[in-house]
Amino acid sequence: MRVIHRLESQGAFLFRWRSFLPLLLVPLGVPALFEAAHIESIIGEKLDDMLSLACFFFSLSGLALRAATVGFVLSGTSGRNTSEQRATVLNTTGLYSIVRNPLYLGNFMVILGLILAIKVWWFLIIVALMYWLYIERIIAVEEAYLSAKFGKEYDDWVRATPCFVPRFRLWKPPAEKFSLRTVLRREYNGLFVLVLAYLILDVLTDTIAENESVATWAGRDYLWLGIAAVGTVIFFSLRTLKKRTRLLHVEGR
Repeated sequence: MRVIHRLESQGAFLFRWRSFLPLLLVPLGVPALFEAAHIESIIGEKLDDMLSLACFFFSLSGLALRAATVGFVLSGTSGRNTSEQRATVLNTTGLYSIVRNPLYLGNFMVILGLILAIKVWWFLIIVALMYWLYIERIIAVEEAYLSAKFGKEYDDWVRATPCFVPRFRLWKPPAEKFSLRTVLRREYNGLFVLVLAYLILDVLTDTIAENESVATWAGRDYLWLGIAAVGTVIFFSLRTLKKRTRLLHVEGR
């Protein structure tokens, strides 16, 4: 099998099961948490909380990048589908004019912020390498699909537009108007997962690595509880609006 075909085959598998792949990091994450607890004991709790909050806002900027992408695209593109490739049109304006994979770049920023919050250098390197190996294969299968569907139009765009590092001088205004309702309908899951991830990270570090009781943790780290509570309210509110009303529906989005 040719290398490109092997990459595409692996990419198709990873594309289908990508929601479960983070579980592979659990065995490595446990020793990283103990090292993170040791680092916190050195730099102090206050500085550790400030760094974690800064990482959280960096992750939020990744979600903002996703929102800025999704809010301008039409239905049938730039989705969270995992069962198959799909694209009704080729997005080449807005963020897609400066980078071919703005959603994956946003995802990387979300993950990078979370891993930086752990503050363990070797874990950061491993996760970054794993993400690159993973996303390279996902992109390979997507590119094969898009090239077959859109032909020369896609190939010309690929030659002019970088894969992962934006080239801002290429900017072209979005072809569609921004739709906040589309963003709220399609991206509320990401915010919920993000706040839960930071909450769980803080809980595990303090209760397992530092051997605190849950009650002691809850009394000391109420900030993350508050952030998680707000995220949960937003999640269930938007989920209810999406499932039971047409308020967030936008024709063609």
